[in-house]
Amino acid sequence: MSRNYKFHNPKGLYFVSFAVVEWLDVFSRDSYKDILVDSLHYCQTHKGMEIIAWCVMTNHVHLIFRSIAGQKPEQLLGDFKRFTSKAIVRAIQENTEENRKEFLLQQFKKGAEKSSNVNTYQFWRHDNKPIELWSNHVIWQKITYVHNNPVKAGFVENPEDYKYNSAADYADGKGILDNVLVFQYLG
Repeated sequence: MSRNYKFHNPKGLYFVSFAVVEWLDVFSRDSYKDILVDSLHYCQTHKGMEIIAWCVMTNHVHLIFRSIAGQKPEQLLGDFKRFTSKAIVRAIQENTEENRKEFLLQQFKKGAEKSSNVNTYQFWRHDNKPIELWSNHVIWQKITYVHNNPVKAGFVENPEDYKYNSAADYADGKGILDNVLVFQYLG
């Protein structure tokens, strides 16, 4: 499979999923999830990322977004993934309480050895399979899928009870990520 992202419409709304190499459960620690949330916020405020829905699971992320500042969506997502991969690997290296440190770093190193464009550590898998969302029905279907991931995994009973997603924003509450553009389904 090509590692090039396939974003055909630079102004389109996209659903993407991307995972940690080997599907490692890195995001079982909130401190690593917080790096992702901070980075999403940075992309919103400084890079023109409009976020419709998001969810961080233990080993992958779901995101519905568009680029509104003229940057191509694949560049925006690539910047996000590059920054977060370095920041999370550094956080793992510096975390004195991380009992999986040696194992995780070894797996990231193995991932880099398989990659032609990574020198030391490969954190994210290269694939993310962007899907352009073209209708209200499909958009709502993907939002529901994103928000129900923690319920399906057994983490919570209701999507809005999971801290690391945008479901609270859709349930008349306030999630931890500011400026989520709540999509209004028009049937």
